[in-house]
Amino acid sequence: MRRRSDTGQGTRAAANGVDRSEKRVYTRIMTACYCALLRNATRKVTALYDEALAPFGINIAQYALMRSIERRQPVSLSALGQVQGLDRSTVGRNVQVLARLGLVETSRGADDRREAVVTLADKGAQVLQAAAPAWELCQRRIETRLGPDTAGALRVILGTL
Repeated sequence: MRRRSDTGQGTRAAANGVDRSEKRVYTRIMTACYCALLRNATRKVTALYDEALAPFGINIAQYALMRSIERRQPVSLSALGQVQGLDRSTVGRNVQVLARLGLVETSRGADDRREAVVTLADKGAQVLQAAAPAWELCQRRIETRLGPDTAGALRVILGTL
C-alpha cells in the first residue's frame, strides 16, 4: 500500500494510506456484488411485508412457513426444510416459535415415529386467512412500484437462481 510520502500525491486517499486504485477496485466489487445487492433488496422487501403482517402477530418468514405447512400438511420437518431451503434444525426452531404462538401443532409421524410432523392449528388457519389480504396488498404495491414488465422479469430471474 502506498502512503502519501511514497507517491508524492497530496490526495486525501493517499493521506489516509489508501491507494486510489485499491479504493476503485473495492468500490467496484461492493457495488456490483450480486449477493450484497440481493441482501439489501431483501431487507427492504422484508421490511415492507413485516410491516403489513405485524397487525396479525407474524412476520413474512412465519407467514411463508405457515403457507408451506398449509399446502403440505401433515409435513415432516425434514420435508419442510427441503422445501424452504433450510436445514432441519432451523426449520424445527422456526416451527417451535409458531407452536408456542398456537399457530401450528407438532406430532410424531404415522409411518416413522422418530420423525416430527407439523400441521396448521385452527388459530394458524385463521391468522393466514386474516393476513392474506395484507400480504396481497403488499404484493400489489411492489408490483406497482416495479411495473408489470420488471416484476415479471424479476420472477423469472429469481426463479433461475
